[in-house]
Amino acid sequence: MDISMVMEAFQGILHPTMLITIFIGVLVGIIAGCIPGFTFTMAIILAFPFTFGMDPVQGLALMIGIYIGGLSGGLISGILLGIPGTPSSVVTVFDGYPMTQQGQSARALGIGIMSSVLGTFIGAIVLFLLGPIIAKFSLLFGPWEIFSLILFALTLVAGLSGASLAKGLLAGCLGLLIGTIGISPTGQVRFDFGISQLSSGFSPIPVLIGLFALSTLFSNIEEIKKSVAGKDTAILKQQVKIPYLQVLKDMYREKWNVLRSSLIGCFIGCLPAAGAESANFISYDQAKKFSKDKERFGKGHPGGIVASESSNNAVAGGAFIPTITLGIPGDVAQAVMIGALILHGITPGPGLFHTQPILVNSIYVAIIISGVAVLLLQTLLLPILTRITFIPKEFLVPSILFLSTVGAFALNNQIFDIWIVFAFGIIGFLLMKMGVPLSPIILGLILGPTLEAEMTRAFQMDTSISLFFTRPISLTFIILALGSFVFTVFQVNKQNKKTVEAIDIKKGA
Repeated sequence: MDISMVMEAFQGILHPTMLITIFIGVLVGIIAGCIPGFTFTMAIILAFPFTFGMDPVQGLALMIGIYIGGLSGGLISGILLGIPGTPSSVVTVFDGYPMTQQGQSARALGIGIMSSVLGTFIGAIVLFLLGPIIAKFSLLFGPWEIFSLILFALTLVAGLSGASLAKGLLAGCLGLLIGTIGISPTGQVRFDFGISQLSSGFSPIPVLIGLFALSTLFSNIEEIKKSVAGKDTAILKQQVKIPYLQVLKDMYREKWNVLRSSLIGCFIGCLPAAGAESANFISYDQAKKFSKDKERFGKGHPGGIVASESSNNAVAGGAFIPTITLGIPGDVAQAVMIGALILHGITPGPGLFHTQPILVNSIYVAIIISGVAVLLLQTLLLPILTRITFIPKEFLVPSILFLSTVGAFALNNQIFDIWIVFAFGIIGFLLMKMGVPLSPIILGLILGPTLEAEMTRAFQMDTSISLFFTRPISLTFIILALGSFVFTVFQVNKQNKKTVEAIDIKKGA
């Protein structure tokens, strides 16, 4: 490891401009995370166009700030309202909301914030230690290995499909199809239908904004009357003051829980598409099993909040391992960050540690600084953040709609991109209504062109298909792809059987 590169990264990130960028990102992430219905993924997508004028490190630092802030921000509404701000805060509600009902909301918030920060730090340390080892191994990759690796990544579509594998596969194929529009790796224009703007293909950003941001806004418009207005807003009148001494005692008691849950979060984060939600539930389950007073879990046990928040923030460090070493996004947020790097001419994956050592080390430092920013901003601005949770969607939806269209227009300064946003917004909304997951579309759109380019490169070097199966690393990834797909099919079938049995038991009762 080159320590001079680490020091140079520290020097760059600790520049006042970079610090302000990270703090702004963390604040935006916290706000997006604490408003139920608006996820930090949406915030990252909306922030993407604003990174065009930044250098790659600053743009990435902004999105890392939003990512880390958003992972933590969901705890505020989860603890105060019993409504998780993000899916990764669902488990926090189990013990956080009961503590609020017992008049211990400030203590619960303090535990949640401290756990998020410690989880972030542990995730960054794991990334720092394991990243270079995996990166050295990935330098052995040729086009055959990269093709097989991306093929393996595409089988994660199955993992992102939820209960309906068929719908997930359909969505993944749609993403791959969208990725074929424009110029092929051999230089031929295809599927442009005589529309000049389509000859260079779809820019991923308008598609992302439309599919995720706009479709979510349409859903929010539909549910606008079901806002949190009906919830008890008495908490607004309360002064939320964290009892620091009590929180420190709680954290000391739960020190092994923090370490265990953070390591679980890192491991789950390393598995592309597994997501922070999985880490939450597994960590919570383990914390309960190891606890001396497990019967208190679900009734306001601090250990439940610690397990949830430390694991979901540690996921960030783990998720960056496949993203920067292999070029496989751990989740949608990571896919957007890969898009940002590609836009700046940087290809994540094998070789990134060799070609961009300062950028890679800057990621570690940005994660740690984001953790510090989470601690400072959530502690100092907590009284304001608790009020943001209650902002009516009637005000938020038009504002975010405006930002979405401006962001899409800023990409190429052309009206066509705004139409793309609205078209994919409607498509995304209709697909959501039909229960089709949107994440596989993004996976197909981001990875499809690389898959095709590497396959073309492999056949240009050697026309024999046997090399995909005779090169050990390539064969390993093909076997993993098959295993991943079969395992997911088995899991989905098992879950569906359980659901059917539960319905039958209910009917029988």
